[in-house]
Amino acid sequence: MSGQNGQPDDGPDRRHQRPEGLSDETVEALGSLSKALETTERARGHLYSFHQLTGTADLELDRAVELLHKAGHADWAEAVRTQVLGRNVIPGHWTFQIVEAYDHTYYRPFRELEQAAVEELADGRDHLFEAEMKEARRTAGHPHHTARPDVDPQITGGDGG
Repeated sequence: MSGQNGQPDDGPDRRHQRPEGLSDETVEALGSLSKALETTERARGHLYSFHQLTGTADLELDRAVELLHKAGHADWAEAVRTQVLGRNVIPGHWTFQIVEAYDHTYYRPFRELEQAAVEELADGRDHLFEAEMKEARRTAGHPHHTARPDVDPQITGGDGG
């Protein structure tokens, strides 16, 4: 039985099917490259968290300086203002500069290389390793194990549970 665009009702869409002649080793290698990039995406997210948390702390120092002044501790207020507020987090860098350097030096070249490898080796088909894992692990015909988001679970059958 065929669904939309002449595709079988219970299988992955074409963009998640291995191109003819693509070896198991290449699919596994691209899966590993993708996993490494996903880990880098998470690291980049943590770097943005570091950037935002450090910025939030620096802005809170304005309040601390004001409160120290109000409490009669002008020397401490001045020490916080001159010694910590606006200070570089590493020599010559605020956190935005670290994020920019990471993006330029590591993240963008890695992302571009991964995309180029998928384009050349797998005809641009992303996540083949994961798509094949899904096919191997799902229960065909079960309404909550459909192969694609465009498949109506009521049409493919199953126990509804």
